[in-house]
Amino acid sequence: MTVTMALAGDTMLGRGVADEIALSGPHVLFSGGVREAFAEADLALLNLECCVSARGEKWAAPGKPFHFRAPPDAAEALTDLGVDCVTLANNHALDYGPDALQDSLDILERAGIGCVGAGTDAEEARRSVVLEADGLRVAVVGVTDHPSDFAAGPGRPGVALADLEKGVPGDLLEQIGRLRADNDAVLVLPHWGPNMTTEPLHYIRRAARRLLDAGATLVAGSSAHVFHGVAWPVIFDMGDFIDDYAVDERRRNDLGLLFLITLDGSGPTRIEAVPLRLDYCRTRLAADGDHRWITDRFTRACAAFGTRVEPRGDRLVIDRPS
Repeated sequence: MTVTMALAGDTMLGRGVADEIALSGPHVLFSGGVREAFAEADLALLNLECCVSARGEKWAAPGKPFHFRAPPDAAEALTDLGVDCVTLANNHALDYGPDALQDSLDILERAGIGCVGAGTDAEEARRSVVLEADGLRVAVVGVTDHPSDFAAGPGRPGVALADLEKGVPGDLLEQIGRLRADNDAVLVLPHWGPNMTTEPLHYIRRAARRLLDAGATLVAGSSAHVFHGVAWPVIFDMGDFIDDYAVDERRRNDLGLLFLITLDGSGPTRIEAVPLRLDYCRTRLAADGDHRWITDRFTRACAAFGTRVEPRGDRLVIDRPS
């Protein structure tokens, strides 16, 4: 009983990407090579870093510089890739208010895409989704540590918020434990930490350990916009997957990774990282100098945690420690 799961980081389908969808349609955002990599997976998940709606007003928070809203047909770009579930536990799910968040939930449901990390109230936002492939059940949980004003509450739409810097809440740890008892694997998708960091902060490392101790079999984070290293079985940050962002020439947020995880009943057995090049509003496989840059930085980032990366063809492979 072995399945492959594709995991991608920040997927922002608003602003310039929305313009590209209006101009060329939702089916041109990802290259054939990216689609083929996704096609290897039995399950596919990502962090949807925007709401999906045609309505709403910009969230009026002092100092909030960016608001991301994708058009309803952006969901077709996700179904093209075979995405099964997204997390909306992030700092953009409520960018255009509760009506746009409700639209996001409805549009994703109609597209057959599960959603974790946001909802019409706190109970729904914290609810897990269970995916199944080849008889293996994977429970998925989403959580974010910011922003506090997006927090769902009793009768209040929003995201599943936890102040992870203060510690992982007991109710989240208990939820993970219950899910582990009833499923073959538990995937936690935390949106944590500040932007444009190249390694996880101390509190993120501490929180990851707590999640694993509670029963998580895989943790895959997002928020930094650049990928971090792997400390098995934690992918501290998956980086960006598609966007229209300005490029930091040192941190290279235009170079990323798609992760293909091999899972069996005992948990993940292999992580394959597929190097990506993020062009403006489109994503393709990385090649040549871009591929070498990604290989070098990912290898060094993983080595900081004692994790060995082995290049195999165009993939960067991490096998489960023996």
